[in-house]
Amino acid sequence: MFGRRKQTMRIDTLLGKAASLQGDLEFAGGLHLDGRINGNVRSSAADGGALSVSESGFIEGRVEVTNIVMNGTVNGDMVARERLVLGEKARVNGNVHYGVIEMASGAVITGKLIPLNSDGKSAPAPETQIESAATVAAAKSGA
Repeated sequence: MFGRRKQTMRIDTLLGKAASLQGDLEFAGGLHLDGRINGNVRSSAADGGALSVSESGFIEGRVEVTNIVMNGTVNGDMVARERLVLGEKARVNGNVHYGVIEMASGAVITGKLIPLNSDGKSAPAPETQIESAATVAAAKSGA
């Protein structure tokens, strides 16, 4: 996007369009999904891990992977420890935690966008910070 060279993703595991997996999946390397997963999807943090979900790909569960390129549907929260790229057909019904996000026109997220700090932890929500400051001010004034 925007004149950058596309990086190729190494694919070690492929779940085809006719494949359906019931249960959680933990993987290393690269996973490409054209089919359906009913369960949580996770890559080992040490390996990095990359997930690509095609237009026909569907996940019902939580996704926690280092790098994600998505053009399918996820019903559940997503955590992209480093980078998340949402294509124009991407649909996410859940909260999205991300290091860096790139979103094409047409992608839909029904949930909150939550940036990750450099240590990989979710940054505190702004309303929490404001509420905490108001609580401290009220406590100091004796209210």
